[in-house]
Amino acid sequence: SGTMTVAEALRVAYGTDPGETGVPIVGMELDGWIKSALGGANEQVPTLDAPPNFKGTLRPYQARGLSWMSFLERFGFGMCLADDMGLGKTIQMLALLLHERLHGAKPGPTLLVVPMSVVSNWLRESKRFSPEIRVLIHHGVERKIGEDLLKAVEESDLVITTYALVHRDLGSLERIHWGRIVLDEAQCIKNPVAKQAQAVRAMIADRRVALTGTPVENRLSELWSIMDFLN
Repeated sequence: SGTMTVAEALRVAYGTDPGETGVPIVGMELDGWIKSALGGANEQVPTLDAPPNFKGTLRPYQARGLSWMSFLERFGFGMCLADDMGLGKTIQMLALLLHERLHGAKPGPTLLVVPMSVVSNWLRESKRFSPEIRVLIHHGVERKIGEDLLKAVEESDLVITTYALVHRDLGSLERIHWGRIVLDEAQCIKNPVAKQAQAVRAMIADRRVALTGTPVENRLSELWSIMDFLN
């Protein structure tokens, strides 16, 4: 098409070999807003308020988190929101889902991958703070697969599943072009060769988000695994 996202341009400039591009790419020159943004000028990030249909109040740092996530997603960057446990990563993500649907926009569905222990918490929080978001729980013996799952996803904004089922149901889930994949407790993919880590990397998504209060638990390679998923 002759166009690419900023993230794609950076990957071409710094992350590929000549066999992929046909010519040796040795660097990248930046100018304007992108030069300021990548140089750490936080004032380049437009400040967003909580969406009017968000049933709650965002604290100032949560509003900054929402603004930061929305800004990065405009340009195709994956992002890791690493606020400590209890600081509201869940509601920041729910606010982002509502924000992108303002003015009648219809983005693709978000796949949220979580440990089984927090499925009910996400469902409860979504009903409390963003009741307009249509949630599908993909879990349990009666969960839909194949064509039935495709139809159910078309009628959903947020699909919640678990790390174990992402690997088990990959044949159905990877058929869907997701608007976004979100990993909650993203340290669950700290081992890049584990089956669940390979499964989340295999799926097609326009945007990727990691939520974790502990992006590094024992060794730096765990952070590498998360960043590899995001980018």
